[in-house]
Amino acid sequence: MNTLNLSHNIIRLRRRKKITQEQLAEFIGVTKASVSKWETRQSLPDILILPALAAFFDVTIDELLGYEPQLSKEQIQKIYRDLAADFAQLPFEDVMERSRELVKKYYSCYPFLFQMSTLWLNHVMLAESRERQTEILASISELCGRIASDCREIGLAADAVILKASVDMQLGHIKEVVETLEEVLNPQRLSNQSDSLLIQAYRLAGQADQANGFTQVSMFTHLLSLTGSATQYLAIHSGDLGVCEQTMQRIDRLIEAYRLETLHPNSAALFHCQAAIVYSLNGKAENAIARLERYAFCIGRLLENDIMLRGDSYFDGIESWFEQLDMGRSAPRDRKVILDSAVQVLEHPAFADLRDTADYRRIKRSLSGKGAAL
Repeated sequence: MNTLNLSHNIIRLRRRKKITQEQLAEFIGVTKASVSKWETRQSLPDILILPALAAFFDVTIDELLGYEPQLSKEQIQKIYRDLAADFAQLPFEDVMERSRELVKKYYSCYPFLFQMSTLWLNHVMLAESRERQTEILASISELCGRIASDCREIGLAADAVILKASVDMQLGHIKEVVETLEEVLNPQRLSNQSDSLLIQAYRLAGQADQANGFTQVSMFTHLLSLTGSATQYLAIHSGDLGVCEQTMQRIDRLIEAYRLETLHPNSAALFHCQAAIVYSLNGKAENAIARLERYAFCIGRLLENDIMLRGDSYFDGIESWFEQLDMGRSAPRDRKVILDSAVQVLEHPAFADLRDTADYRRIKRSLSGKGAAL
């Protein structure tokens, strides 16, 4: 919990209202000297005066005092994991209500608010109606907006901006998303080209371990980013089979070279799924089935790995980085929820012509069977 900061807050709130110490004293019913002593930390207001001060400044008593309940990283991880498990087993609205109460309780703990935003986004598809999903997405956007505007931690505030943009995209606020992300993700900004600079600085400082670890993290995250961008590229060019197959060939070699189906099966699964959609839309049923088989294989690998982020014999220095993430190496969703979503993907309209084939039914049975085993 942060140290109380009453004197500073009284000064800040008084100046925001553009009033003098004397005007504040007159409203509260004390002397100007009393207000001066509060602001210079020579004394504290009587406890019975706090409600009047809070009401005058239109803030809560907690805000007036500077009381900000904070959770540790470990506590946030546990709450997230518990709620994610509950979403997989209990009525959706019951879990949502419990998570909302926790948000109210820890409304000044910005890392917690961010993780709750992520939790809601990862489970919003479980809501019973599209209208309810839209309500939850709007709540996420609002919460991320609060983090972005009020959080003093620059990195967390920036993450909140990106998460808000992702949610606003689903809400159809496309113009706002473009305006926000064009500036943030502009490749010409130096902040988006700084990885090699930090690596060089580590080397010159003689910090070989830090240089090695950060280089591996940079390579790993850029690998996932490239695969994700290629997945979007397939969607953009879904009507041009030539461009898509050239993209598939290149990314397939990347996936094989870095063993991405084992290293990060979720990224590979998303790519194979989009490739299957492209083939199905272009009347290539056999190719689409082959991609769906690879998709199902990746989902199986994901579940076999207990949905934990891991390195491998090449990326042997990123384990400590995973541990430092807000959620550690744990997956953002429960195994059952992940598998249910994976099966639901097979209902994509692009696969309509495949649903009566034996191969399609076999793939769906295989994924559904994994769910029955959980």
